[in-house]
Amino acid sequence: MSLSLFDLSGKTALVTGASHGLGMAIAIGLANAGASIIVNGRSQERLDKARDVYAKAGVKVATYVFDVTDEKQVDGALDSMEKEVAPIDILVNNAAIIKRVPILEMEAEDFRQVLDIDLVGPFIMAKNVVSRMIKRGKGGKVINMCSMMSEVSRNTVSAYAAAKGGLKMLTKEMADEWAKYGIQANALGPGYFATDQTAPIRVDGHPFNDFIVKRTPARRWGNPDELQGAAIFLASKASDFVNGHILYVDGGILATLGSHAGEE
Repeated sequence: MSLSLFDLSGKTALVTGASHGLGMAIAIGLANAGASIIVNGRSQERLDKARDVYAKAGVKVATYVFDVTDEKQVDGALDSMEKEVAPIDILVNNAAIIKRVPILEMEAEDFRQVLDIDLVGPFIMAKNVVSRMIKRGKGGKVINMCSMMSEVSRNTVSAYAAAKGGLKMLTKEMADEWAKYGIQANALGPGYFATDQTAPIRVDGHPFNDFIVKRTPARRWGNPDELQGAAIFLASKASDFVNGHILYVDGGILATLGSHAGEE
């Protein structure tokens, strides 16, 4: 097998919500595999700061401010990207939010906001990007960011779990409708990763940290860089016959109910 299967040279990838965290790690990984990178966000200030971080990693990015839930903004931004950078070959639907509120305390407006960004947003992005891919006739890749919450739930994340479960099924529907155009739609399902956002709880003795370490067969949090290989695979020719698949990168957490009591 040739490593050229994983070469993304000449490809352009759009990663939404990639001004930090796992989206940024994925974008850097795709860049290191040869892709040109476009990053989306809703704040120019955050994108400017992110551009500096990317530069320190040796990655040049183009940035665009738009709301993934606003179809008019999305269409206009894609027009600009095609004129100023290149048409999109790889779409990574990473933009998402979470609201940790018990169901009985959650306002319907907040529930709808999570679904709008985490589920409707990927629908709008993929619909508009893929319609352009089809017109070009050169295929393409869609990678949705699902979650372990696509399979299981956890206290206080009802809207997020509902959105990610819906995104899992939307990914399968995308694969069914678009495979005939040479377009593969798959998803990544990250487990628990060591990011700036999780830093406050990733300390020995913190109840949630201890729970995750014991619950995960790998006995640790994931490093964001460990998501890059899976992303490159789904973005490359290596996955040309993989479609409608959700690839969980979780250290084995979904494979087990957990260790036996007292087992180390």
